[in-house]
Amino acid sequence: MAETQLTDREALAAWDSGHIIHPQLVRPQTIRPVVMAEGEGVYVRDVYGREYLDATGSGVWCGQVGHGRRELAEVARQQIEKLEFFCSFWNYSNEPAILLSERLAQLATPGLDQVYYTTGGSESNEIAMLLARQYHFRRGEPDRIIILSRDRAYHGITYGARAATGVEMYHREVGPMPEGFVHLSAADPYRMDDCTDFCVRELEETIERLGAHRIAAMIGEPIPAVGGMLVPPDDYWPRMHEVLKAHDILLMSDEVVSGYGRTGTWWGMQQWGVEPDFLNTAKGITSGYFPLGAVLVRNEIADVVMSGDGFPNGFTYTGHPVGCAIALANLDIVEKEGLLQNAERMGRYLLAGLETLLDLPTVGEIRGRGLMLGIELVENKETKTPAVDLGKAIGQRFVEDTGVFVRNVFNSLVLSPPLIFDKGHCDRVVEALRSVLERCEPDGTIRD
Repeated sequence: MAETQLTDREALAAWDSGHIIHPQLVRPQTIRPVVMAEGEGVYVRDVYGREYLDATGSGVWCGQVGHGRRELAEVARQQIEKLEFFCSFWNYSNEPAILLSERLAQLATPGLDQVYYTTGGSESNEIAMLLARQYHFRRGEPDRIIILSRDRAYHGITYGARAATGVEMYHREVGPMPEGFVHLSAADPYRMDDCTDFCVRELEETIERLGAHRIAAMIGEPIPAVGGMLVPPDDYWPRMHEVLKAHDILLMSDEVVSGYGRTGTWWGMQQWGVEPDFLNTAKGITSGYFPLGAVLVRNEIADVVMSGDGFPNGFTYTGHPVGCAIALANLDIVEKEGLLQNAERMGRYLLAGLETLLDLPTVGEIRGRGLMLGIELVENKETKTPAVDLGKAIGQRFVEDTGVFVRNVFNSLVLSPPLIFDKGHCDRVVEALRSVLERCEPDGTIRD
C-alpha cells in the first residue's frame, strides 16, 4: 500500500485546495482551508492548534451534545465489534434500529410512530414526499401529487427535495426541476405587517386555484434555517394547519434542524402545539456522530402505503446498526443532561444578549427560539433593505477575526450552537459579534 505524501499541515491544505470539491466554495479558493483536527465540548481545533468556539453546530446545525463525547465513541466501538452492518431491506432488521424506532415513537405525538430510516435530511424529505404521493395514489386519488413549499425554504439537494427548496440558486444550471412543486411566501413578520393573515389567505387562494384534489402535502420547516432563522408569528402554524386539514392536505414538518431539542422542545412544531403527519429528521438524531436520519409517519399513512406491494424505496444504509446505536446513546445524553431545558434557558439568555446589538446601524432584527437564532443585516433600518454584500463579507472574515464560528445565510447571521452552551459561551458570541458588526458598513466594507 502506497504511503501518503501529505506529511505536513501545509501539504494537507494545498491538496484540499486543489482536489476536494467543497459545497458552496468557488475554485480557485480565495480563502485558506481551515483543516479541523479535533473537538471537545463546544470547541474545535484546527491542525495549527487554533481553538474556535463552535456556535454553529459543526457548521450545519447539528452537534446537540457537543464534540468529543467518549461515551458515543464507545457505543460505536461496541456496535462495530458486535455487528457493523447488515441491510434492513425485506424482512431483515437489527436490534438498535428496532430500539431506536421505539424511542422515537415515545418522543413523537400519539399516532406518529411509524419510522423510516435515512442517512440525512435530504433523503428524509425526499422519502416523506414519496410516501405522501403513494398514500394518496393507493387511496384512489392519483392526481394528488403537488407539494406545497415556501420561498426561502431549504429542504435538501436531492431531486425532489431540491425542487421543494425555495432558494433560486439551487435550481440553476442543473436542468428542469420536476413538476408538482408550488412555492408560497415565507412567513416573515419583520417585513410583513399582516404576516399570518396574508399567508393563510395565500394558502387558501392557492388551494382554490390548483384544486385540493391535486395537492398531496405541504412541507415546511417550523423555523426556516437557511431562510435566516425566520420565527413565524405564534398563530401562523396553527392557522395554516387548520386550512390544510380542512382539505385533506398532509403536513410535513421538516425538523432536520429544529428537531431533537434545538428549540427547547423535542420538535419545533411543539412550540405551537401542531401535530403534523410527518416528522422529517436528521442531524441532531446522532449529534453529527454518524450520518443518520428518520422519518416519523402517521400510522394510517404507513398502513396504506405498506399494503399491496409495500414501499419499494430503500437506501443501502437504511437502519444502519451503528448509527442507530449512536442515536440511542445520543438521545440518552440529551434527556439525562436536561439539554432541552438548557436550550430554552440559554436561548432566552443569548437572545437578550443579541438584542443589545440593535443599536448598531446594520442590525435590523434579532430573532430566535431556543438555540436557533438569527441576526438580520440591513443597509437601511427604515427601508429594511437586505445587506447581502455585508453578509458575504462577514461570512468570509468573522471566524478568522474572532475565533468564533457563526454562519451567514444571505443577509443574515445565524447561530445554532451545541445545546450544552452556557452563559459564558453566549457572552463570548455576543462580544465577538459586536466587535465585528460595529466596524461594518452596509456596502460590505469592514473597517480594520
